[in-house]
Amino acid sequence: MPKLWNDTIDAHKRNVRDSTLDATADLVTRKGLAAVTMSEIAQETGIGRATLYKYFPDVEAVLLAWHERQVHRHLASFTAIAASDGSPLQRLRKVLDAYGLMGHNHEGGELANALHRGGHVVHAREHLTAFLSDIITEAGAAGEIRVDVPAGELAVYCLSAVAGAADLRSKQAVERLVSVTLAALRPL
Repeated sequence: MPKLWNDTIDAHKRNVRDSTLDATADLVTRKGLAAVTMSEIAQETGIGRATLYKYFPDVEAVLLAWHERQVHRHLASFTAIAASDGSPLQRLRKVLDAYGLMGHNHEGGELANALHRGGHVVHAREHLTAFLSDIITEAGAAGEIRVDVPAGELAVYCLSAVAGAADLRSKQAVERLVSVTLAALRPL
């Protein structure tokens, strides 16, 4: 089979998959998690139900795939933020601000509770912890933060502390929480 044909098929499959994930998220938002069926997903996506089953065995698989895509997008965003200009401490602040705002803006609810149990979330958290540990190590070497506590432990602390942003009411409150979190990392 010619490469162009394979590329076209692959692009089509990606488009169907992405459209399915987007349509499912929209249906869940409108109708609730328990009310979504494969027939509705197929109809909303604009494909036949048999075609949908070629991509996903059930609604749960569609939702997990959607959530994995969201997690990967967040991780890519954090990576881009960390690669921006500034000292390690400034870049750490930017990443924690983004993480806090992500939690603050997250609607949570039934869908979030169901999806945050997956192994992909554990993997993403481990990835984010290692990622923050690297920035914290840089900041420690630059004398910007304490070095008496291992960077991995400080990364876990930062993620746990900033996760509280989900319960805050404003962007300014999230920024204050990040400031308090970073204050605990000051050199002794």
